[in-house]
Amino acid sequence: MYVTAEIIREVEQRYGTPVEIARQYEMTPEQLDIVRLGQKHGRCHDVTLVIVDDERNIVVIRKPSYPLGAYRTPSGGVELGESFDDGAIREAKEETGLDIVLEKYLIRANVRFRCGSKVIDWTTHVLQARSTGGTLQPIDTKEIVEARKASIPEITGTIREALIATGSPGLRYRAELDGLAIELIEKGSS
Repeated sequence: MYVTAEIIREVEQRYGTPVEIARQYEMTPEQLDIVRLGQKHGRCHDVTLVIVDDERNIVVIRKPSYPLGAYRTPSGGVELGESFDDGAIREAKEETGLDIVLEKYLIRANVRFRCGSKVIDWTTHVLQARSTGGTLQPIDTKEIVEARKASIPEITGTIREALIATGSPGLRYRAELDGLAIELIEKGSS
């Protein structure tokens, strides 16, 4: 396991205790295979980054397989031997071109992706961050075709609708995570 309980305790000490949620999604064999691709070397987690600017816009990305209008917050895995913070910062740079600082641990989502009797248990760590520099343009252009800023109403409206309209449980999960993260950010700033 890449991200141990000890590492998470340290993350919580630095960025606060997150809201913890549990979800389950039924998938097709092909959809479960996509999740399995992210499990190299036994990885069963991702770090999702809600990068917020001074105007309260949020950085979103689009992968090559997504239809036009479908975006989500950037995410990726901490590599074996890499610190949690370094992995999150590297993923942000690769997917968005931005340098970031982590600010707050928002959500720990324990999710079970299921296809019949086949199950993948996964944990997503959602952190709020802000940009300290860089240029908003993906560096890993094989994985990410576009990075841009979106308004909160756009993310909770047309972007959410586009993600859900794909019929993908994985993208519905991403839409739900983004929506909950926005609720928590808005609650924290009021």
